[in-house]
Amino acid sequence: MNAAVALAKVEFSWPGGVFRLSLDSLTIARGERVFLSGESGSGKSTLLALIAGILTPKTGVVSVDGTDLAALKGPARDRFRAERIGVIFQMFNLLSYAPPLDNILLPLAFAPERRRRVERPEAEARRLAAELGLDADVVGARRSSDLSIGQQQRIAAARALIGGPSLVIADEPTSALDATAQAAFLDLLMAQAEAAGATLLMVSHDDRMAARFDRQIALADIARVERSAAA
Repeated sequence: MNAAVALAKVEFSWPGGVFRLSLDSLTIARGERVFLSGESGSGKSTLLALIAGILTPKTGVVSVDGTDLAALKGPARDRFRAERIGVIFQMFNLLSYAPPLDNILLPLAFAPERRRRVERPEAEARRLAAELGLDADVVGARRSSDLSIGQQQRIAAARALIGGPSLVIADEPTSALDATAQAAFLDLLMAQAEAAGATLLMVSHDDRMAARFDRQIALADIARVERSAAA
């Protein structure tokens, strides 16, 4: 199977029915770099959470590397995500009290297969950080909360990439950056994803970045969102 991601007949709704997402079909090839666009509140983050196995659909298939995440029990789905998927969250979700190096290394503690692919974890973490434009003194800082937004963003990217996950998902990772910093970060992220052979799926409401990707998908073209009056 050549698809890194394949969704079919997916239905998801939040409790109480205030938000419902329906998607007939989405396929992303292995190694493809895809830009998913949509306005704020259009369901982009919900779709990413479904693909990452953080959320599960009410019906339908959500397949990553040929495995239907919806068919896995919670612990098995968590293990699969830890091994196969690197996520760059919109707010980065770093452990603020932990050093940057510990944040980068964190996925390896939960993913034995990913850990085995890294011969020297600390050296690899430092290499990724350097490739993403971070100095050694930044990586060695006492607390991640002491870093700038741009530095935290790069730490989050290194954490997602370490151990060579087959799929990297980025949720509005450049929203806090100006246009010049956005372009520089994308250059670095794409280069590292390509070096690891990873599929890259990024969502944003900023269409100016779409030309950098192999393909742009507008969420409104593939999914339907319904909201109740209370939403």
